[in-house]
Amino acid sequence: RLVESGGKFVQAGDSLRLSCAASGRPFGSFNMAWFRQAPGKEREIVSASAWSGGRTWYADSVKGRFTIARDNDKNTLYLQMNSLKPEDTAIYFCVAGFEWRSLPAVKGSYWGQGTQVTVSS
Repeated sequence: RLVESGGKFVQAGDSLRLSCAASGRPFGSFNMAWFRQAPGKEREIVSASAWSGGRTWYADSVKGRFTIARDNDKNTLYLQMNSLKPEDTAIYFCVAGFEWRSLPAVKGSYWGQGTQVTVSS
């Protein structure tokens, strides 16, 4: 089970950190990612973290602003979001279980329920 938290209403330029707590099984050996879905748009991948080696991946739209991190001991995935823009407004989902070589066309095995991030201008 994946449970996201940390989403809220913020102003443009603010920072926010999302968390994804995994339970039920250890996710330390899973590649994990953050997706988002804005109103009226398709779901898109934002960032990914490999289960080993420290590899990360970012969508061009968030490079330099967002940072993904994971604490395998705590079974938790994070997304630090800085310099937020109104176009970052979306429901953010935590995803686990996919092949790294499939990026960005990830089809994760496990999905959280999402957390809402709203960025006001």
